[in-house]
Amino acid sequence: MGNPRKRAVAVDAIRGFSLLGILMANMLIFQYGMFGKDEMWLFKPSSLDLIGHDMLKIFVEGSFMPIFTFLFGYSMIKMKESMNAKGLKYGRNVVRRSILLIALGFAHSMLWDGDILLFYGGISFFLLLFVNRKPKTLMIWGIIFLLLSIGISYGGTSAASPEDVMRMETHVRETINLYGTGTYSEIMNHRNTSDPLGLPGGMMFFILLLTPLILGALFLFGMAAAKRGKFISPEQEKGSYLRYAIMFVPFGIAAKTASIMLGSSHAWSGILHMAGAQILALGYIYLFAYIYALSSNRNVVFRSFEAVGRMSLTNYLMQTVICTTIFYGYGLGMFGRLGVLTGILIALGIYIAQAMCSLLYLNRFRTGPIEFLLRIGTYWSWSGQAKPKKPKSPPIQTEASSS
Repeated sequence: MGNPRKRAVAVDAIRGFSLLGILMANMLIFQYGMFGKDEMWLFKPSSLDLIGHDMLKIFVEGSFMPIFTFLFGYSMIKMKESMNAKGLKYGRNVVRRSILLIALGFAHSMLWDGDILLFYGGISFFLLLFVNRKPKTLMIWGIIFLLLSIGISYGGTSAASPEDVMRMETHVRETINLYGTGTYSEIMNHRNTSDPLGLPGGMMFFILLLTPLILGALFLFGMAAAKRGKFISPEQEKGSYLRYAIMFVPFGIAAKTASIMLGSSHAWSGILHMAGAQILALGYIYLFAYIYALSSNRNVVFRSFEAVGRMSLTNYLMQTVICTTIFYGYGLGMFGRLGVLTGILIALGIYIAQAMCSLLYLNRFRTGPIEFLLRIGTYWSWSGQAKPKKPKSPPIQTEASSS
């Protein structure tokens, strides 16, 4: 096992890599809306855009956020190890961090539909049940949650009724009209009042209760990897990285491709997509780690991924600010106008700019601005550093007491 207090720079690079895929996937939501991205015919796309859309659904969508999820679980264990080494209590610090993530996620959700920070902050309380478990136990529970998520997705994409189809079409058409030209308040009102799914309140509450079970597998796999000291010494582990990549990547791509070919109305489509997305995410983690391990000198490309990963929270939030400014009516109003392929190029341009800025920023500062604020609130310290607990001084014995 590697040194638990040694920074896993490979994990920083993987986290930076995941942000590229997250931006690519989110670009569909920025351009077409949370539900419009699956109703592309309403935007009159070109044949190339349809091909690009399918490629994103196979290789990107649903397979990069789980990487971030895996690394969130990993970071929880590394944080615990760091706290224990300094003689500090882990629970109170992670609770403060979780509350801050919830607050930050709530604020972020005021900008667009796709916030995930609120969920991460909330699920941290659930994950506290597992932080002291052994790696084998974490893997068993992770596999159980993975199988549950796959089972729950069976039949979840059955054919919609005519009323459901009409409701969704109406919602997307209203979104097209509002997001490209509307003010911030008009867009927010549409988001808060429109109900494209028509789910009863009780059903939504039930879905929220199931969310930790549906998405918990990658969190637990990440926690197990951290407890086993994985990704600390990539050069020594690259053989295992390659084996796992060869196992997981082809299966994940094949499953997601089959899901696309079967169509969303097929009962097995949901299972194939859910299984393929999570397994492909694991494959990407190990494939990237293997390529990273081959580059012993850590060239500028990998150092850029590391820099983006070290500032992942800042960069994630900035992606939202930049993209809503480009696509929403209170900015440039490009919603639904540019096409999938142009969106991919924009995502690459934004990411490259963020990589350059992150490298320059970290040449002067140790951590990103949002990360620094989060550390201040987590450790209750203006320096943003967890202060080691001072050992208690032994009682001073007087001459009388020693006699």
